[in-house]
Amino acid sequence: MIEANAVYVIVAREFKKFVREKSRLISTIARPLVWLFMVGGGMSRLVPAGGGVSYMQFIFPGILGMTILFSSIFSSISIIWDKEFGFMKEILVAPISRFSIVIGKAMSGMTISTIQALIILAFFPLLGLKIGMANFIGIILVSALLSFSLAAFGIVLASFYDSYESFSVIMNFIVMPMFFLSGAMYPVKLMPAILQVCAKINPLTYGVDALKNLIFPFEKGAMSPDFPLLFDVSIITISALIFVLIAGRAFERKG
Repeated sequence: MIEANAVYVIVAREFKKFVREKSRLISTIARPLVWLFMVGGGMSRLVPAGGGVSYMQFIFPGILGMTILFSSIFSSISIIWDKEFGFMKEILVAPISRFSIVIGKAMSGMTISTIQALIILAFFPLLGLKIGMANFIGIILVSALLSFSLAAFGIVLASFYDSYESFSVIMNFIVMPMFFLSGAMYPVKLMPAILQVCAKINPLTYGVDALKNLIFPFEKGAMSPDFPLLFDVSIITISALIFVLIAGRAFERKG
């Protein structure tokens, strides 16, 4: 019961902070919309449709992945602020498991990221996409699972840094490469061999691919999903467990 209450308090605290920071919500939503309608709209005139899917439709799952990536990873920045203002010390001395702290932080990132992904998902009719109720629910579940995994990954990184400046620099070298090597903008199977290897160790790749499997049934071809849906979900789940374990161990050493 104590552990569950601790998780609830952490999630509630982060959610209240998110609600109060309306500029954060606006900026997080504006970025994927710019990519979708400006970059995607421009590229759709250069890239021919494949399998009955336009380029804007093709990158829509990737734009959802971008929303989840930025929101989940940067939600872990709160750990840096908590360290600087001493709140993290108060949490660490509390009689609760370090894993409860990690799960609470990851669940808060998952909640916020999933809400933002749902806002972007609401634009699917404008792209001429038709998504059934079962697939719509599947997209929400995959988004939540991917958000949790990426939030846990952000916590792993944040646990090793004590200043906001150093953490933000690391993020710039990780977040954008993760996005571009996820198959969001172009299929993984069309990448050079070395980049395919990098893409296959990127957890976002499997999240974007799972969303592709759910958003539209591709015909066989270059723009079809790269992996089966069950395989995608399995990799995301395993990644989430690994990141939680690493983050928990990191917090135990600090305790």
